[in-house]
Amino acid sequence: MSTIIEVENLGKKYILRHQKQERYIALRDVMTEKAKRWAKRVLNPVAAADNKDFNREEFWALKDVSFKINQGDRVGIIGRNGAGKSTLLKILSRITEPTTGRVRLKGRVASLLEVGTGFHPELTGRENIYLNGAILGMSKGEIKRKFDEIVEFAEVEKFLDTPVKRYSSGMYVRLAFAVAAHLEPEILVVDEVLAVGDAQFQKKSLGKMEEVGKEGRTVLFVSHNMAAIKNLCTSSILLTQGQVEYVGKTQMVIDQYLKRLKLKPLIDSNLMQNDNLGVTLSKVDLLNDSDEIISSTQSGASVSIRMSFRTKKDYDNLLVSIGVNTQEDTRVCVFHTGLTESKLKLNSPYTDIICRIPKLPLIPGTYRLSIKVMSSEKLLFWLPLSFDIMVEEGDFYDTGRLPGNWGGICMIEHIWLDRYYSSQST
Repeated sequence: MSTIIEVENLGKKYILRHQKQERYIALRDVMTEKAKRWAKRVLNPVAAADNKDFNREEFWALKDVSFKINQGDRVGIIGRNGAGKSTLLKILSRITEPTTGRVRLKGRVASLLEVGTGFHPELTGRENIYLNGAILGMSKGEIKRKFDEIVEFAEVEKFLDTPVKRYSSGMYVRLAFAVAAHLEPEILVVDEVLAVGDAQFQKKSLGKMEEVGKEGRTVLFVSHNMAAIKNLCTSSILLTQGQVEYVGKTQMVIDQYLKRLKLKPLIDSNLMQNDNLGVTLSKVDLLNDSDEIISSTQSGASVSIRMSFRTKKDYDNLLVSIGVNTQEDTRVCVFHTGLTESKLKLNSPYTDIICRIPKLPLIPGTYRLSIKVMSSEKLLFWLPLSFDIMVEEGDFYDTGRLPGNWGGICMIEHIWLDRYYSSQST
């Protein structure tokens, strides 16, 4: 496939202005400062006016960013807030000029970066469809052929001749996305703005972007929804503090992103200690299926909870339980050695107790863990609602559906069947 986007050593610098902090000053400081300002105004009046009461700081939103994207690729842009994702898309959409480096694009680019981007608020929905098509370089005949399809997809037929300034944010996004996706650009650029729409429209939009990619057009998609990125994008780019940290297959990039969110244990060392029995719970870690420490995971992912102990003597006949509650303290489930008849023990001086969960059944959200450890009816630890874990969107059922939008607090594997009969059974 031919290269349709090529980015070389891209950088974008902004100048931040910080107001100087107030402090206690003496009369001589005031007089000295006024004399300095007077001298600056006489020698360089422009610089004096620009720098008055402000400190200037350079901030590189992007720095030394390089990559290539082929025609027909569906690429996810992943990273934390402030990583430079939106700045990159604005440069690729020709909204913002780069400070350094260059971008080569082949073909027309349609962008959906912010609610209302490219729409004139005083014009009607009908007029904005034609305006956007003209901006993309399409003829009136081409726009007419796609017009009905755009209106049907956006579900705004009743309001087509209403100025878009009266649209709700959801209506705005539906129409803007429909225009961007249906007017056949070679490159479609979409930011997190789709989150404004309802769940049903988000699913329809993801399906349309997948269709666009299969037609040989290129899609760039920024989202914090890891399940949407995984289902739509064949490859992804991880941005960290304005630089490309990782490029590869989407699942590998998502794994790298989740690992880098916060590499620290759920609790710090030596906080949980039972002096009477000589047992210390050193730390509690959340692990991925490669046994790497993570701070968040995904619905349907393979994950482990590891508890690290220091003991002065051995303990056997352990009963260990981990309770999982919502933030509203509703019990979701419990993992218990008694349920699985697992035989565990603590051996001096160090032992790790690990609970492996092959397919995490939790919908997206933050959950609170309680840990209880007993040995032959001796209570070693009881730590109610002591640790938090974050669960991101994940494709639990391997269908591309996002279970978090369907209600409930957990997911359960299930199968549907239909059976047909030639006559009523007796």
